Amino acid sequence: MNEMVRYEKLSKRALQCMYAAGCVTGIIFLAVIGALNYIWLFPSDIAVGKWISLAAAVFILAEMVISPYFRYHRYRYSINEECIDIIEGYLFVKRNIVPIERLHKLQTARGPFDQMFRVAKVIVTTGGGDVTISFLEEEKAEQIADNLRKRINQIVIEQRENNGRK
Repeated sequence: MNEMVRYEKLSKRALQCMYAAGCVTGIIFLAVIGALNYIWLFPSDIAVGKWISLAAAVFILAEMVISPYFRYHRYRYSINEECIDIIEGYLFVKRNIVPIERLHKLQTARGPFDQMFRVAKVIVTTGGGDVTISFLEEEKAEQIADNLRKRINQIVIEQRENNGRK
């Protein structure tokens, strides 16, 4: 009875959002490196520091291009009657499996980049912490949250009925 789990992929909007957020983060890091070089390295003419800064800048630029691509293509999620299963990562791939009956709270959230690209997150709180399904199209996020809320309510009703019979 081993049934195949069907994972959902993210929309292209998610990839665009990942690139935009990665670019802004990268630009901030490059600005910090530039400021440190201007204030500390160039006046003192520290050659090793300049090489380290150059290596860091190249790494940041590569990260801005490569990371969103791999994160997007590795991100998967599956929601069924028993659990939420999320696979994500770039260098290290992480898998979160959360039983539906352990859910305590649901919420949807949208940050500034999420709003620009019309994507949202569904944040699921359990007794062990939070799990987030990220970069969902807004409509899909609302639909998932609504379906999970209905499932939680159904589980609560079933538990009340079972406790009433004891």
